[in-house]
Amino acid sequence: MKPNFSRPKSLWRRAAKTLVGSAIGIAAGMALWAGYLQLTRNNHEVEPGVLYRSAQLAPEQLDSVIQGRRIRTVINLRGAFPGKLWYEAEVAAVRDAGAQFISLTMSANHQPDAVLLASLEQALRTAPRPILIHCNYGADRTGLASALFELLEEGKPAAEAHAQLSFRYGHFPWLTSRTGAMDQTFQQVVEINHGSGPLRVSTDAQAK
Repeated sequence: MKPNFSRPKSLWRRAAKTLVGSAIGIAAGMALWAGYLQLTRNNHEVEPGVLYRSAQLAPEQLDSVIQGRRIRTVINLRGAFPGKLWYEAEVAAVRDAGAQFISLTMSANHQPDAVLLASLEQALRTAPRPILIHCNYGADRTGLASALFELLEEGKPAAEAHAQLSFRYGHFPWLTSRTGAMDQTFQQVVEINHGSGPLRVSTDAQAK
């Protein structure tokens, strides 16, 4: 009987087709989930009655969230942009709702310095609650802030806190994305604080 050399090739082709099909299915599922997050403005509860997170909201959406969840502080991680339509509309919506507004300028692609991190942690610790945190898409900067809150304020284990930086909320630090800077920052805070306590900033760091 002659050996059937075509059988291994046939098995390989079937396996390759299965892998490709699985990859396409996973990619399609991820795309659908990302679309859903944008449709819902990535609006989530982190700690009931304490902390909420979202993407950039239109003024009427923001007012609805503030009223519905009795938000007392809105933390904008996109920074202050006087004169920009979205920024002025947000400031007015927060002011009209009687809530406090805090702006911090963060990048999703670069690690914040120690001073900025300390400012964020102080805002999370001292701002009137409930708090709503947002950036543009509500995935990366907002994910880092939410993870830090869970770690430093709620005392959650690092792995549990880090779940706030996951694809569940649209965080995608792979391939050519540079948003892994948020994960690196979180890991550094974990190492510095050993999982608890406020972020400590040295005098040298504050002077920079």
